[in-house]
Amino acid sequence: MRGKPEKLEIIRKLLAKAERAATAEESETYTAKAVELMARHGIDEALLAAAEPGRDVPGGTTITMSDPYSAGKARLLAWTASALRCRSVLHARPGGRVAAVTVFGFASDRERVELLYTSLLLQATTQVARQRPAWSDESVAAYRRSWLHGFAAEVHRRLAAAEQRSADEERTVPAGLPSTALVLADRDDQVDRAFAAEFPHIPKARTATLSGSGLRAGMSAGRRADIGRRAVATRV
Repeated sequence: MRGKPEKLEIIRKLLAKAERAATAEESETYTAKAVELMARHGIDEALLAAAEPGRDVPGGTTITMSDPYSAGKARLLAWTASALRCRSVLHARPGGRVAAVTVFGFASDRERVELLYTSLLLQATTQVARQRPAWSDESVAAYRRSWLHGFAAEVHRRLAAAEQRSADEERTVPAGLPSTALVLADRDDQVDRAFAAEFPHIPKARTATLSGSGLRAGMSAGRRADIGRRAVATRV
C-alpha cells in the first residue's frame, strides 16, 4: 500500500493533467482515475485508523468564504464535505452571505475535502464569471447563484457515488476489524457524537431559495467538473 503523501501527490498530478488536457475526453480519463484514487484513499485511511486508535480523530477546520456568491461557495464546500463523510457549519453574515464554513470530521477526510474544494472552487469561479442568462431581463447575479447551486449539487452526487463504489469494493480488512461497512458506520457515529458535542445548538438548515434559471447549466458543468484533486451558525 502506498504511503499517504505519495497517494495524495498522485491525485494532485492527475488533476494537473486533467486541467491541461487538450480534449474533454482526455480530461475525463484523468478525472475518473483521480476520483477513484481519492475514494480508495479515504477507505484505506478509515481502515488504518480503526486498526490504530488515535491515528485519526474527529475535529474541525474553518475555511473563510469570500464574496461574491459566498453562500454558493459555502454550499459547494458543505456538499463536498457531506459526500466525504464530514459535517459542516455555515457561519452567516447579514444579507444572506457566509463568512466561513467549519468542516467537521476525521482529519483524513477533512484533508480530502480541502484538496477537492480548492480545485472545485477554482473551476466554479472561473466558469461562473462567464455565465449569462438567456433572457436579457433576468438578473445576472440570480442566474449565477442558481448556476453555482446546480454545480454543487451535481458534484455532490458524483462524489457520493464514487465513495459508495469504493466502500462496496472487496478489500482485505485488517485482522480483528469488522467489515468495511461497519468501520465506516462507526466513524459516522463518532463524527455525529463529536459534532453534537461541539455544536449543541445548531438550528436546522433552511432550504435555499433561488430565482435564477442557471440550475441546469450549473449541473451540466458539475457533471464535467474535475472532482479528483485538489455570526449565526447554520448546520448543513
